[in-house]
Amino acid sequence: MKKQKILVVEDDNNIAKLVQYNFEKAGYSCIVHLNGEEALKFLKKVSVDLIILDIMLPSIDGFEVCKQIKKIETLDHIPIIILTAKGEEIDRIVGFELGADDYVVKPFSPRELILRVKAILKRGKQEKVKKEIVTAGSIVIDIPRHSVFVDNKEIIVTSMEFKLLLTLLQRRGRVQSRDRLLDDVWNFSADVTTRTIDTHIKRLRKKLGKAGELIETVRGLGYKIKDTD
Repeated sequence: MKKQKILVVEDDNNIAKLVQYNFEKAGYSCIVHLNGEEALKFLKKVSVDLIILDIMLPSIDGFEVCKQIKKIETLDHIPIIILTAKGEEIDRIVGFELGADDYVVKPFSPRELILRVKAILKRGKQEKVKKEIVTAGSIVIDIPRHSVFVDNKEIIVTSMEFKLLLTLLQRRGRVQSRDRLLDDVWNFSADVTTRTIDTHIKRLRKKLGKAGELIETVRGLGYKIKDTD
């Protein structure tokens, strides 16, 4: 079986080596880059399954690296775990709003980090659903393939965008409050705000193009997928 590939972007060589050692011991392929610029160049050439990203990097910080990754259509689906000494609430919120999937504060347990990576990489595959194909208008979600199509053209989305869109489609016609979406999609609400939902909805609408109009804002309540039947 092909090893899943993890990219670690960390300027502290000792921490980078520690993370690399533990991931390789756990059966992953692990590549390390010590700064954001080199990591971005690498990502344009080599495909990875997940990125572990420090914030305090030389030249460009981790938030900017995350932002640039999410702007590139061929990269924005890659899950990102932010690994940093900056544990303030505002930093966690910024990370999530930029599209990060998880946030781990130093000092950390390598074992816990590996478990979080496994959980993210298996997200969606563990979810048992009766219908393998979910549709609304021209939007089609193929659940086993973890793919989204609009007018038969595949749209590249992040793991969180996929889960958010799937949740809305599976509850088509029913309003979902922001708090409910935070609980059901992110599984918790302490480290994110309702702005996180708005940011992801905005990004989804843009990616879906004309079909994005199916995501309706219900003022004062939340969002729903219009019932097109």
